[in-house]
Amino acid sequence: MILSGKAKLAGVMGWPVSHSRSPRLHGFWLNRYQIDGAYVPLAVPPEKIREALRALSCLGFKGCNVTIPHKEAAFEAVDRLTGRAKKIGAVNTVMVDENGGLTGDNTDGYGFIENLKAGAAGWRTEKPAAVLGAGGAARGVLVALQDAGVKNIRLTNRTKQRAEALAADLGGIEVVDWSERSDCLEDVGLLVNTTSLGMSGQAPLDMTLSGLNAEAVVTDIVYSPLKTDLLLKAEQRGNTVVDGLGMLLHQARPGFAAWFGVEPEVDDALRSFVLEDL
Repeated sequence: MILSGKAKLAGVMGWPVSHSRSPRLHGFWLNRYQIDGAYVPLAVPPEKIREALRALSCLGFKGCNVTIPHKEAAFEAVDRLTGRAKKIGAVNTVMVDENGGLTGDNTDGYGFIENLKAGAAGWRTEKPAAVLGAGGAARGVLVALQDAGVKNIRLTNRTKQRAEALAADLGGIEVVDWSERSDCLEDVGLLVNTTSLGMSGQAPLDMTLSGLNAEAVVTDIVYSPLKTDLLLKAEQRGNTVVDGLGMLLHQARPGFAAWFGVEPEVDDALRSFVLEDL
C-alpha cells in the first residue's frame, strides 16, 4: 500500500460493518493501480450517521459508501441527490465536493445492469422481465430495468401489498400473485430474484422453471452461495445464468472513480480475490 500525508481517503459506513467486503474490494484496486490512498471500514451507529457524514469533509475524506442500516438515512442527510438516487429513495455512495458539500448516489442498479451486460451478452431489453421481491434491492433493480428500456416488467412478492405499492410508485409495472410466480415466465427474457430466498441460512425459493423459454437469462442478486438453487436449476435447463457477485463488484466502480480518479476494471482476478473471503 502507498500511503502518504497526501493520501486520498474513503470508506464504508455501516452498523455493523465488519461483514462488508468493500474494504477488500477497494483495497485490491488501490494496490493494482498503485494509488496513494486508503479505504477503511467505519462502524457508525444509526443515531450518529448524519454527524459522521458531515465529518467526512473535516477529516479530509473524498467520500464513502453507506450500507445497512444507513442507506435511507444518508438519502435524507446529503445536500444533493443524483437522479437515480432520487428514484430509488436510498443512497449507497457519497461524494464530498471541494466546498464540503455531500452528493448522494445509488449505484446498485448500475451494478446490476453492468453485471448483466458482462455475464449475459445476449440479453435484450425488448422482452419482458420478471422480478421476485419488493424490498429495497428490488426497487433498485426495477429502476435500473426501466432506465435500460425494459417496457414490460412483472413483479411478484410474498406480500402482495408491498409489490402493489412499489409498482404504483414507479409506474408501468404489472403485479403478479406470488402463487402464480411460476406461471408468468413463458415469454420473459429475464428472471431476477431479489428476495433472500435461496440465500445461505434462508429458506429455499420454491419455484418451477418449466415454463421458462430457453433464451431467457436468470440472475440472483445474492452471492452466498455463488450459485443458488435457482441458478443451478436454470443452468441445468440450458438458460444463461448470472450470479450476484458481479453486481457487488460493478456497483463499486463509480465511487472508486470519483474518490480516487481511476476507472477500475472488474475482471477474473478481482472476482477470485473477493471470492477468497466468502
